[in-house]
Amino acid sequence: MLDDLDLDLVSALQEAPRAPINALADAVGSSPSTVGRRLQRLHAGRLLRVIGQLDWTLISDTHPRHVWITTAPGRLQDVARKLAELPEAQYVAMTTGRADVYCTVRPLGREAVKDLLTQRIPSVPGVVSTQSDLVLKPFGRAEAWRVDRLAEAQRAVLAPHRVDPQEVVEPHALSEQEREATRLLHADARLTSSDLSRALGVSQSTAHRLIAGLLERQVVRPRVEIEPALLGFPLEVALSLSTEPGSTEAVGRALGRHPSARYVSMVAGNATVIHQGVFRGEEHLADFLSADLAALPGIRSVEVSVVLDVLRRYWITRTGPRLGQADLPLRFLQPRRA
Repeated sequence: MLDDLDLDLVSALQEAPRAPINALADAVGSSPSTVGRRLQRLHAGRLLRVIGQLDWTLISDTHPRHVWITTAPGRLQDVARKLAELPEAQYVAMTTGRADVYCTVRPLGREAVKDLLTQRIPSVPGVVSTQSDLVLKPFGRAEAWRVDRLAEAQRAVLAPHRVDPQEVVEPHALSEQEREATRLLHADARLTSSDLSRALGVSQSTAHRLIAGLLERQVVRPRVEIEPALLGFPLEVALSLSTEPGSTEAVGRALGRHPSARYVSMVAGNATVIHQGVFRGEEHLADFLSADLAALPGIRSVEVSVVLDVLRRYWITRTGPRLGQADLPLRFLQPRRA
């Protein structure tokens, strides 16, 4: 279990994932040595990791798919585990509601979409049927989700170290140094210019420019990986919403701003908006459905899938709250052949 200092530290990291230990300590009202030990303990216990979420184009030249899978009786866990082994599987969860398994997959290229959706996933033993929704654009991203514990004065301490979300700029080809820096920042988004300088064999000023450029262009977006249940949000759901023509944008943006939102996207399929959210319990979910959601005009219908267990999130395997192996397929970051 995490205590108040742990929770404050996670909240501070979500606010400014790259803030130095001294700034984190000032923000949470503790000493740098204590904060350093807490952070090390959380990392060593596989409860927390600060990674770099990468721009979509570094992973694939096509958009993700939400896939809903019905399984044969008694085969749910086997199917979920097998799907979690797919290199394209970004998120895999066992659910009740719309389907038995809900996953988000990223085909490694447009030419691979048909094979993945019509052959490889349906041929997993125990799969009865599948249905997929094409992600058109995101309204809310997981790296922007926060556990709100900090006062304004605490946020002010972290403000100089914060990386604020901006409009995504047009991506362009990465240099060899940028590619290697991106690979290292994906594994550890708290990497300093000194660390990168040593890893790449370049000057510290060059390393600083590399990090700043990749962050400003949002090639890499720092993201705190920790299971929401550890932060007091044990209930996770995926909502499939059908909206009136012309209202999808407004509904999606409103849901993307909601405190529960982990990932919200406009989709093409049976639904028009998918809302992945986390809640403190059933009463909070009931309030969301009966009040917050009901207040949004333009919603035709809502289908709720309750998450039973998450096996993989952002290509990182999970065993309860423990973070396991990361296996992100970096499509454009593979070393060039001689």
